Amino acid sequence: MDVGLLRKTKLPPPADALPGRDEPISGLGPHFVLGTPITPPFPEGFERAIFGMGCFWGAERMFWQAPGVYTTAAGYAGGSTQNPTYEDVCSGRTGHTEVVLAVFDPAQTSYDEMLRVFWEGHDPTQGMRQGNDVGTQYRSALYFENERQHEAALASQARFQVELAKAGHGKITTEIAEAGPFYYAESYHQQYLAKNPNGYCGLGGTGVTWPVGTGIATS
Repeated sequence: MDVGLLRKTKLPPPADALPGRDEPISGLGPHFVLGTPITPPFPEGFERAIFGMGCFWGAERMFWQAPGVYTTAAGYAGGSTQNPTYEDVCSGRTGHTEVVLAVFDPAQTSYDEMLRVFWEGHDPTQGMRQGNDVGTQYRSALYFENERQHEAALASQARFQVELAKAGHGKITTEIAEAGPFYYAESYHQQYLAKNPNGYCGLGGTGVTWPVGTGIATS
């Protein structure tokens, strides 16, 4: 592996991350497809889920198409740099990965269903890449917001690993960690594939599906 590629696939120590900025991304309008706000406040009782699946354009589309989802947004999480730009994240010097925020109505769907979309929607075994997209910002990541989500995430990982192994795939490399700050991506990234129907989407999943009739969460 050449030095440049190696640098792209190594997470920087927090002390070496870019410093970032005080002001968050501004000028974010309503969801281009759903018409709902993509920034808080969200309706009382709704839940959040944050996932990294590679390029966030295609990942976001999967979630806004899922029943029971109120809104979605593309953004950055998992790193050290405050309010990063897309260029910052692509430099490999922020520690962030591209993620999708999905806000859903638990009366219509569930966190388990969000997990199913996540696991089926990408290849969680590829380390610091997704398909032809290589770098720390394309790593698979699942950021939980409470202990219930944490338990469900771990249980779903173990169950899906069994299905992947049956199909000849390797070990899951997904980062599972407590959610830190979610930083919104620039406006032109939001709902990108709805605004640009012929835009790039490198997500294809593994072809492995969640086994019918089996649950995900531990309770």
